[in-house]
Parts: sequence; structure tokens; C-alpha cells
Amino acid sequence: MQLIQRVFPTVNILARVAAIFSLWILIPIAVAWWENDAGLQPFITALVSLLLFSGVLSLLTHRYKREMKSRDGFILVVGLWTTLPAVAALPLMLFDTQLSFTHAYFETMSALTTTGATVLTGLDQLPASINLWRHLLNWLGGMGIIVLAVAILPMLGVGGMQLFKAETPGPIKDSKLTPRIRETARNLWVVYASLTLICALLLKFVGGMSWLDAVCHAFATMCLGGFSTHDASVGFFNSPIIEAILIVFMLLAATNFATHYLALTGRKFSSYWKDSEFKAMILIIVITTLGSAAYLVWQKTYGDYLTSLRHVAFNLVSIATDTGFASIDFGQWPIFVPLLMLFLSCITACSGSTGGGIKMIRTLIMLRESKRQMSTLIHPNAVHPLRVNGMVIPGNIVFAVMGFIFLYCMSIVGLTFILLISGLDFLSSFTAIIACINNAGPGLGVVGPASNYGVLNDFQIWVCSFAMLLGRLEVFSVLILFTRVFWKS
Repeated sequence: MQLIQRVFPTVNILARVAAIFSLWILIPIAVAWWENDAGLQPFITALVSLLLFSGVLSLLTHRYKREMKSRDGFILVVGLWTTLPAVAALPLMLFDTQLSFTHAYFETMSALTTTGATVLTGLDQLPASINLWRHLLNWLGGMGIIVLAVAILPMLGVGGMQLFKAETPGPIKDSKLTPRIRETARNLWVVYASLTLICALLLKFVGGMSWLDAVCHAFATMCLGGFSTHDASVGFFNSPIIEAILIVFMLLAATNFATHYLALTGRKFSSYWKDSEFKAMILIIVITTLGSAAYLVWQKTYGDYLTSLRHVAFNLVSIATDTGFASIDFGQWPIFVPLLMLFLSCITACSGSTGGGIKMIRTLIMLRESKRQMSTLIHPNAVHPLRVNGMVIPGNIVFAVMGFIFLYCMSIVGLTFILLISGLDFLSSFTAIIACINNAGPGLGVVGPASNYGVLNDFQIWVCSFAMLLGRLEVFSVLILFTRVFWKS
């Protein structure tokens, strides 16, 4: 009975949010009708089915409706990120009756967590509405379906602050752009949508893409999701101009959106150079790009430095920012560079961005804490406050970062061993988990950029889906549900 009292109020909210979420299907319905493509009937059937199911479930759990408590936020966050992929998978399964639930769920989990890994082939031949749906899911997941729900839940009679604390990326979760959480969510989405629009227009009018390609790749870029409308990804276009545009917007998407907001509203672009995370991210990417390009020339992978720099710049930025685009099969490069790129995917993206991994803020905190500990060994009585961006970081945040990094590393180790037990080779197992938990997309080996995750068996696909969920919700929000203390009164 206690479990029912705790879970059913969340189920009621899930049903109502799922109903609102399913209304996004109206967009691919409009595209399917305009293009007269094969996705029209599956989308209409899916929309009607989901609205009916959500309505019935909402009515059945209506008597349990109440204001959320602190713990409910975690249940709702995990519930949304596990339920919405199933909701989003229905149109794909209705369109392709040969597509299993396992594969459809992986595809939509990858989309909503902005991982960019796919099990589908023949993307070039998919109806426009289906491709748009995949990328729309990518875009919605980018800033967080939950942050969007923060602006909607007050209309449902549910407060949003619990959700924001449970889902928002980064170790410092109470810092807000504005005093009200709903206004914060709106401001973040305005910046996000504006940058997406600019990216799409540049890809169309400067890069020469079709409208479908421009919109879909703008969606996938600003969410750092890495989905493409072509099996060859960005390599299909073979365009340095398109690659340059995408590099700029991938870096913008990997930057803290609060920094964008402050820079745009205050017209103070110095905000970027005052941001330690942004400076560290740019510095690391520039140095590793220049060095990796030189290394590939030295290894005779490319005959000249400019060609090497072009390919390294795009693919390294793509993987380091957890986007997942590919312009070439970098799995064929000397192993040092692809592994370096996957390592960067763990640390490069800024907090408050659409990227995954440990995040640059945690990396900076641990680096400065290590330096402080060494200073303390030499001067044990000295006071060495730990500062990031001029702000003193409290000890409890330092310990929380340590705890997160420990669980993050142990999750990678544990899930890699599970894939190894299932029969997958080490390189593919390790890089698949790294790519999924960082929401970075392609790994190496059988899941490299020239292949996709469709080669894995169902068990391995579910393990990778769980890794995506862990990465998107930053480990704690998922694993806390498996602790005894969470379920105690």
C-alpha cells in the first residue's frame, strides 16, 4: 500500500505528460500529409492510441493525484525518461512492422537522450516524416524533456523545482537565471530554439542543404544528438562549409546555456571569457585538434596537414562534444586518435549544456582539488579555498563530485564487463559503453562510425539503452532508486 501511495501519483503525472508529449506527433503528421509519404497512417494511429491510453491511465490514477514531494521528483524523472521512449517508439513500429520493440526503443532512447546511436539502416530512403520524427525527438531531448515539462507541470497543478534539481546537468544545481523555475525554463528554451533556427538557415542558404536536411541536422547539432538523414552521416555532403558551420554550432551547444543567456541579454560577450569551463573546453579542443592532425600526417594517414586538419577538426569536435556526427570512418585511423576523442567525450562538454559525460566543471573542480591537496601536503596549516569562476566551491559539492565520478567510472567498468560476458569483444564493449554513457553515439570496433548498433543482440542493446539512461540522468538520479533508504518512510 505504501508503494502504491508513492508510485501512483507519479503514474498519474506520467500519463498526463505522455498525452502532452504525444501531441508533438502532429508535426510529422503535417509533414507526412504535405509530402504524401508512407508515415501518415502510422503517425495518426499512434497519436490516437497514445491519447486514448494516456487518458484512461490518467482517469484510473486520478484519485492518487497530489503535489509532488522531494523524492517524487526522482521517480518522475526516471519514469519519464523510460516511458517516453516507449511512447515515441510506437510510430516507428507501426511504420516498420519488422522493427522489434527492442530496436525501436533503443532508437528513441538514443534520440531523447541525445546519444545519436542508431540501429536503423537505409536512412536515405526513409519517409521525410519518419526522419523528422527521429530528429524532433533528438531536439526535444537536448535541453531536457523535463525542463520543458517544468513549464507545463504548473498548468497540471504540479510544482517544477523538484524536477529541475533532479534532472539539470552539473554539480551546482541551485543556481538559476531567474527567481522562478518556469521563467528559467522558458529563457533556456528561447536561446536553444533561436540558435537552432540560425543553424538551420545557415545550413540551408550557405551550406546548400535541402530544407529537410537543414532542419534535421540543425536539430541534431544543437542537441548534440548526432542523428542524420543519411547513412553516411555528414560525410554524405562532403562539404567543408557544412562541416565548418556544424563545428561552430556544436561548440555553442556544448557551452553552458546560462552563459549564452547572460551574454545575449546583457550584450556582454566577455561572459564567455570569464567562464572557466568555456575557456578550458576551447583550449583542450584546439590543442588536441592541432596535435592529432599532425599525428595523422606523421603516421601517413593523410598526405598533407590541411586535409588532416579538416577531418580531425570535425570528427574530434563531434565526439568530444558528445554529438556523434561522422564525416569519415575515423575507426580506421591509428587507434590513439579515436581513443583520445572518446576520452574527450568524458570531460569536454560544459555543465548546463546539451552534452554528456563528467562535464568540464567537475573536471576543473577535481583538478583544483588535487592541486589544493598537494599544496596542503607542503603547507598543512595554510587555507586554500577552492575556486571556480571566482566562486568558492563548498566541501559538500567537492564530495558530491567525487561520489559522482566514482559511480560514473564503476558504471563504465560494470557495464563493460556485462557486454564482455555477453560475448562482445573488448574494444567494442568498452567503447560502446563509453559512447552510450556519455551520449556520444558511435564507438569503435563493430559499433564504429562505419557500422551501427544494429549488429548487437537484444541483450546487448538493452545494456546500451540503460547506459544511455544513466548518462543522461547523470547516474545519481537513476541509482538512487535502487537504494533502500530512498524507499524508507
